[in-house]
Amino acid sequence: MRPQDLGEPDRTGRAPPHFLYLVHDLADPAVRRRLMMFQAGGADVAIAGFRRSQEPAALIEDVAPIELGQTENGNFMQRAVAVARSTLSIRSKFGHLAKPEVIIARNLEMLVVAVRLKSFFGSPEIKIAYECLDIHRLMLRKDRTGSALRGLEKRLLRHVSIIITSSPAFVRNYFRPLADITQPIEIVENKHLELVNSSATDGDDAGARAHSPWKIGWFGALRCKRSLEVLSEFTQEQRGRFQIVLRGIPSLDVFPDFHGFVKAQPYMSFEGRYKNPEDLSAIYEDVHFSWVIDLFEAGQNSAWLLPNRLYEGCRFAAVPIAVKNTETAEFLSSRLIGIAMEDLSVSELMRVLSTLTSEQYYAHRNAVTALPKKLWVYDLKDCEALVSKIAGSVVTSQSSAREIPASVSLERT
Repeated sequence: MRPQDLGEPDRTGRAPPHFLYLVHDLADPAVRRRLMMFQAGGADVAIAGFRRSQEPAALIEDVAPIELGQTENGNFMQRAVAVARSTLSIRSKFGHLAKPEVIIARNLEMLVVAVRLKSFFGSPEIKIAYECLDIHRLMLRKDRTGSALRGLEKRLLRHVSIIITSSPAFVRNYFRPLADITQPIEIVENKHLELVNSSATDGDDAGARAHSPWKIGWFGALRCKRSLEVLSEFTQEQRGRFQIVLRGIPSLDVFPDFHGFVKAQPYMSFEGRYKNPEDLSAIYEDVHFSWVIDLFEAGQNSAWLLPNRLYEGCRFAAVPIAVKNTETAEFLSSRLIGIAMEDLSVSELMRVLSTLTSEQYYAHRNAVTALPKKLWVYDLKDCEALVSKIAGSVVTSQSSAREIPASVSLERT
């Protein structure tokens, strides 16, 4: 069965753009958020990808994913084999789909599948967007492995119309100098998604308990072993004056005994997964500080990224704690907010927090809440702008439609 064109006209008389979204992990909450952005922006979206675990796909109603198999965290060779196998089953997996206008590949492994799919659909006019939100350490190696991977990426990029990334540091440190990218690059930050006017308090209640025990929330992808060790030792030194609340997805290949370790900690708790964006207000307003440190790949990806928790925490008035010499710390410093440590150590954490007073906390918190909410949030118009940028044409209603120059980011604060 050959793919067929698809598209019911919207209220403007235009057919919504048809996207095919290829992802490396169907259970990744960030995939769900991007899918919500595409749909809110007016796109018709099909999604396909791999699983990294037995966790259910973190998707939304009425979007049934095409599953391509299972891959393993940290096992590059297994993932490469799985991707190669998936390209051999293109007809059986995708033959029933309508021909997309744009194939969006999240990460390099999915870009391989995207290029193969474009050939299968037999339409040179299909665009490919490359969504690269992390620079894997293998891409930065100076040996044959790194050279081969960058060479593969460069060959695949010949088929790409636009690149989507989440931090200007990725552009400065990788895409321009190392990957020699010439395509337009769109920076879509990891902001909190707020599609309707929120009934949240904008953090007004977050500081109501501005006294000990102080709570530090570390939410999202939990993969920095040094952070866990430092936070554990610090809270024990402070004898309960500080407590650590962990939520999200721990990387069990980094922390093989994560649950046992946390259970043994007197001032640390793991509260499991949460729904993004629906649960963010409640979980951040339950803490005073947001841990925005991740040194999993220190000096490389971890130094360049601007994580979800940065925007989410500030949206709900949790004071961010960062470490210097990172893009996150520079972001906070330029806005005169947050707490930046010289290094990730117990002694440094003691220096910046051990004598904390309520007055100091309120000063930090008020500095965060004084900034425009738009700095932390993407809304419906941002979703429409993103879809328009990717599709290459305006697809929203006449009242909100607008062209966006290729050189302008979605950041509009």
